Amino acid sequence: MANILVIDDDPAIQLVLRRTLTKQGHSVALADNGYEGLKQAQAQKPALIICDWMMPLMDGLEVCHQVKSDPSLSTTFFILLTSKRSLSDRVQGLDSGADDFLAKPIELAELQARVRAALRLQELTQDLQIQKQRLETELSEASDYVQSLLPKPLKHPVAIDSCFIPSRELGGDCYDYAWLGPQHLVVFLLDMSGHGLGAALPSVSILNLLRSRSLNGVDFHQPHQVLTALNRIFQMGNQCDKYFTLWYGIYNLKDRNLRYASAGHPPALLIDSQGGQTQLHRLKTPGFPIGLFPEASFVSHSQKIEPGSKLYIFSDGVYELLRSDGHIWGLDQFENLLQGLHEHDADDIPTILEALRTQNNSPSFNDDISLIQLDLQ
Repeated sequence: MANILVIDDDPAIQLVLRRTLTKQGHSVALADNGYEGLKQAQAQKPALIICDWMMPLMDGLEVCHQVKSDPSLSTTFFILLTSKRSLSDRVQGLDSGADDFLAKPIELAELQARVRAALRLQELTQDLQIQKQRLETELSEASDYVQSLLPKPLKHPVAIDSCFIPSRELGGDCYDYAWLGPQHLVVFLLDMSGHGLGAALPSVSILNLLRSRSLNGVDFHQPHQVLTALNRIFQMGNQCDKYFTLWYGIYNLKDRNLRYASAGHPPALLIDSQGGQTQLHRLKTPGFPIGLFPEASFVSHSQKIEPGSKLYIFSDGVYELLRSDGHIWGLDQFENLLQGLHEHDADDIPTILEALRTQNNSPSFNDDISLIQLDLQ
């Protein structure tokens, strides 16, 4: 049936519990004190532990705390055996992690009923744990797949580096950069509303659609046409209320012209150092996020790119960081960071990410982090 561990310093109680539980078909192990009980629990991984509250050396509360702190024993059901009956004592036991109580003197019928109930709950908890582990494994595999779809760094004729850090196993950001021809580089970044699988699936779908150039009648050299076509196809009413922001640009290598359009997305940041002065330009066009309004319109703008410029395209998770003082680190602060790093020739992506982690109040980010850096020499 089940493996049960009894921890009690009273031989008489050990005998009663072992006989009763063995008759129910269970395998019963005995321990005389808390230290020995912990060793057996870690070695045997029992389904149920029945432990006396009052014992010398280590009492039942400490045993319970140690068991519940061990990840390998997380699904073990813990019953405290006690003569304490006050509400405060039971609250203390529950706060230590106890799942149930068994009063002394022991009523055998109650013992059998509580053990049956405990084992049912332990089995359900174990099943949930197994399903959770399977789901985590599948999400990890899906995350690896999404990561594999993202482009690798480029070195020539335009140096491009990028990073993607999802806030969970799966995120709603996607991006790409590739050559439409020998002279035209397309680069885009989209940020799907929400997180997790529900955001990742449509995000990957749009990525593949743009990569395959599968929008009929669209000139992919004209960013506003791309955004208009996507808005026509991906209305949120037909997409489980999902919408997304997008920045899309075409860089002409020959005439050093960048043509771009955005849909509710943060501006791309262009940094150049003409005349010894570091200048920053926000590249953004008016437009609602894709999917909000069927009649939304989009426009393209152009920007001349000076030699030695760097272009940054990113999602809002890069600058919407919660600081330790409770305030949000914003776009202005991110711009100042990039300018400062650019002036010290230290604006590579690893250095930028380290600076973002310094500003963030948590080891992990609350939103997806996507960042593309183009070195437009």
